[in-house]
This record gives sequence, structure tokens and C-alpha cells, in this order.
Amino acid sequence: MIDYCRNISLRPYNTFGVDVMAAHLFHLKSPDQLQELLDFPAFKEMSGNMSQLLVMGQGSNILFTGDFQGVVVRNEITGIRVIDEDETSVVIEAGSGVIWNDLVDFAVSRGWWGIENLALIPGTVGAAPVQNIGAYGAEAADIILQVRAFHLQNREWLVLENSDCGFGYRDSIFKRELRNKTVICSVVFRLSKKGRPRLDYSGIREELDKKHVSEPSVMDISAAVASVRMSKLPDPAIIGNAGSFFKNPVVSESDYRRLQGAFAGIKAHRQGDQYKIPAAWLIEQAGWKGSREGNTGSYEKQPLILVNYGNATGQEILSFSEKIQESVFTMFGIILEREVNVR
Repeated sequence: MIDYCRNISLRPYNTFGVDVMAAHLFHLKSPDQLQELLDFPAFKEMSGNMSQLLVMGQGSNILFTGDFQGVVVRNEITGIRVIDEDETSVVIEAGSGVIWNDLVDFAVSRGWWGIENLALIPGTVGAAPVQNIGAYGAEAADIILQVRAFHLQNREWLVLENSDCGFGYRDSIFKRELRNKTVICSVVFRLSKKGRPRLDYSGIREELDKKHVSEPSVMDISAAVASVRMSKLPDPAIIGNAGSFFKNPVVSESDYRRLQGAFAGIKAHRQGDQYKIPAAWLIEQAGWKGSREGNTGSYEKQPLILVNYGNATGQEILSFSEKIQESVFTMFGIILEREVNVR
């Protein structure tokens, strides 16, 4: 029987640690419980208003700005299994409630490549295709083969191939056309048995050099990524946060050249004929690194991380983020887009 609570605090279920109430909270532990969820009176009461539905995992990419009056479904479907394998690659399926870094450890410990640069990203497997999570030159879309989901309105199973998911920079069909309409139950990944190290992003190569590793294994790279992340990012169990609050803006070549002329220290990663500028650099130049207002602020080691120092409300954090956006736009003419989902 599906676990169900009424009028419950969501503070333990979001990494910002914001204390808001949910009118209804379901703990979904198996796809077999979906029918029970659909038949539950609280779910039926939504009457097709799917904006009153929120499917979440660890709550590591969400900022609640008030009580949620609808239905929250916490996805806790677990399990990892190998479904295909040959001499060069392996295909694995992971339940959407599996902790993302547990999946990384599962693959890395077996010497499988493709996921190592995504070590220590908070959240669950089900969030990976929604957000198209990424770090250090890699993203989930690189290794996702299929997403298996249940369409709540049509009451039918969907198997979406990678090309069906509309992946973009921190974007997917699950944030657009299928928003609030599906429950992702599992994700299928294809990993490689042959090493293809990606060491171009700042910090990884330096970390390997410190350990005198010249020919890194997949485990070496994963450990280096984890070390770099831990040196910059606060532990949500100690300081509430949702990781990167803003996306790194992407600008045209002409805009980048204009910025180079005005700001000599600006850096960017070239992507075809566009340039991705580190949002952290923009925020720091605008004077926000380590700043604090009441119970919220920009983390002292990584300005892209907004934090809850204890009792911040979602509205306080949102207001602080908007001040940063305004300041960066005034200084650079660049609009910072939120990566975090605000509810």
C-alpha cells in the first residue's frame, strides 16, 4: 500500500531546508503503486489540474516559496540492473529513485566510462533527464539511451529514446511538453568499457597532477571530480542549498568580443559559434561572492551557490537571487537564468 501523509512539512525533503507544508505527500516506492496513486481521492480531486502535482526525488533542485496545496509524489523507486553487455559497452537500467551518486559509484567501481565526470551531483536518477544534469564537460544526455515513464493523464507507459527527449542545456521535454504530466520510473544508460577521459575543465587535471596521476583510470577521474566539488560546494546537510542556482549564460561571438573589450579577465568555453560564460565569475565580479542578507547569501567559496544559513524562507532566497540577476544585468547586459525550479 502506498505511503501517504496529509499536511506535512517538506523541510526534510528539500536540500534548501525551507520549511513549507504539503497538503498531500505520497511516497512512491514501486511502479506497481501508480494505479493506487491514480485512484486515491486526493489525486482525483486535482481534476486534471496537473499544475497542482509535483513529482520530486531528493528535492535538490527546487526552491519552495510557500506551502504547496496540491499533491507531492516523492519518487523512491530503486534498483540497478545490467540489461545488455558486449565487449565494448554495457547498458544499465536504474530506478528513478536511486541516488545519482550511488549510480556513479556502481558504474565506476566496475570500470565503466561515461558517467565519471558527473560524480557527486546531488539528486536522484529520475531528475537526471529532466534537468539534463551536467558538469565538467559532460551531461546526462551523453549517456542516456531511454527514459521509461508513465503518463498520468493518458494513463499509458512511454518509452522515450534519447532523441525523443529534446535535450538541451539543463533542459528536456520533461520541463516543457511533459511538465507535470509524467512519472519517470527508470532511466536506461549506455556506458563504455573503453576509457575516454575528459580532462579539459578547470580543476580536474590539476587535482590529478597533485596525486601524480598521468594516466587516470575512470575511478581516478571520478575521485578527482568529487574532490573538486567538495572543495567548492557546501554539504546540504550542513548548509542548505540546491547546488548551482543559475545557469551559465551562453552568448554569441559578437557579444563575447564586446565583453572581452570591456572586461579583460572574462573567460568562456567555446561551443561552436557561441560562448558559455561562467555565471560564478559574473556574480563575483558584481560583488556578490560571500555576501549575506539575513539568513541567506552567496556561498563564500562558490558564488553560484545560494545558501540557507538556517531559517531562510523561500521568498528571502528568491528575493536575494533577483538582486544578483539585476546587478549582473546592469554590469554586463547578461540575463542570468535560474537553474533551480521555483515553486
